[in-house]
Order: sequence, then structure tokens, then C-alpha cells
Amino acid sequence: MTEANEFVYTRVLDAPRELVFKVWSEVEHLKNWWGPIGLELGIAKLDFRPGGIFHYNMRSPEGDVMWGRFVYREIVAPEKIVFINSFSNEEGDAVRALFSAEFPIEILNTVTFTENEGKTTLTLRGGPLNATEEELIFYRGMFESMEQGFGGTFDQLAEYLTKV
Repeated sequence: MTEANEFVYTRVLDAPRELVFKVWSEVEHLKNWWGPIGLELGIAKLDFRPGGIFHYNMRSPEGDVMWGRFVYREIVAPEKIVFINSFSNEEGDAVRALFSAEFPIEILNTVTFTENEGKTTLTLRGGPLNATEEELIFYRGMFESMEQGFGGTFDQLAEYLTKV
């Protein structure tokens, strides 16, 4: 993955690193903040270990359902989580995004957590795996939308962290 194909999002959270890592790693926390604003998260499975899977769905107010999954590659508590993110079907198989035949099937994400004076800097870096040139172009064209989407998700995370 080249830097040109890498989406990077950083957020400083007013919470210690151990807590921020914990809310990424436990189902009772993830269900309260993961996903786009306005969608209800349903969790089918969370097996938080290298080789494990987080399989979830997101339901819109109109009742539309999208499935997604993480396949964890590397976990270094409380410093880093590496996973492949994909849209999926109800069975957990990686599938094309419903909104585009050109969105890459697999995105390799690395989330790092660094603490400074009780605050945690979360950095997400993501880029396509095994993508065609058309998929890479489409992915780069999604950066602004992804910035807004992750911004909303991490707004929810920041709000949730004030309650735990």
C-alpha cells in the first residue's frame, strides 16, 4: 500500500489509553459507539484475538441493513489493533459494498493508541488489499466521505468515553 492509497484519521480523546483500547475490544462497549451516526449496531460475533472476527450489522431508521466484519491480524494491548475490514453478508463472508462495485473488498486498517498526559491519540490508517487500479482510484475518491464518516463514529466514541 502506498501513502497515496492510505486514508489516515487522527483523533485526540480525553481518556486514558487503556480505556480507549478496552472500548475497541469488548462487545458491551463497541455496541455503544461503532458505526455511522444514525445507524443502530447489531453484533453477531466478537472474537477479539489475532485470527478472530468482529461481525456486525448496521440498521438504518428505514430498516435497511448492511453487514460488516473485521478479521483481526495483530493485537498489541493497549497500543495497536490491525484488522481487515470488509462489508459482509449475514454469514460473515466478505462481499462487495452495496453502494459500489468499485469499492475494494478488503481494507487493511491499523489503529494505534498513544497516551500523553491522560489523553489518547487514536490514529487509524487504512488502505486497500489486493485492489485493482479502478478500486484504488475509487477508494482515494472516498477520502472526504470517509473523513466525515469516521468523524461521526469517533464523535460517538468521544461521547461514550465520558460515560464509562
